[in-house]
Amino acid sequence: MVLGAVFLLSGCAVATGRIENGVFYSTKGYRVTLPPTGWKVEQKQPADLTLQSEARPGGMLVDATCRGREPSRPLDVLARHLTFGLTKRDVVETGTTTVAGREAAHSVVRGLADGRELTVEALVLRAEPCVHDFLYVAPTPAFEAGRPAFRALVESFALERR
Repeated sequence: MVLGAVFLLSGCAVATGRIENGVFYSTKGYRVTLPPTGWKVEQKQPADLTLQSEARPGGMLVDATCRGREPSRPLDVLARHLTFGLTKRDVVETGTTTVAGREAAHSVVRGLADGRELTVEALVLRAEPCVHDFLYVAPTPAFEAGRPAFRALVESFALERR
């Protein structure tokens, strides 16, 4: 299962939010819109929201860390942490972008995990008091097919009043 690799790398959770009309509302003060088709919510996962592709191998997650040292670490360091489980790494893209008006570290890394070639896209942004992680992982041949859904998920991110 590709999502197993996601959790090795990053090392629907109903306990951290709710889904209404295709929108995930986190108890940590943010929301994202779920892809309209082709993705199912995985229950009992460590991230706030975990999605598995229904048509091909691939998964994505959204998570927020609001305590501990992570919120104070540099964003590029946190983005690298999301891909630590990959070996024989090839950095395809790296830099910054803007998500919901906030600077986000962004990377795309290709490598091996559990003997399989995977490509991982990671974004990390800070919205006090939390750091928000977005991760998409798929076998390299299937990566581009799921990328538009991941981008739409990231672009839908918005902070909610607490």
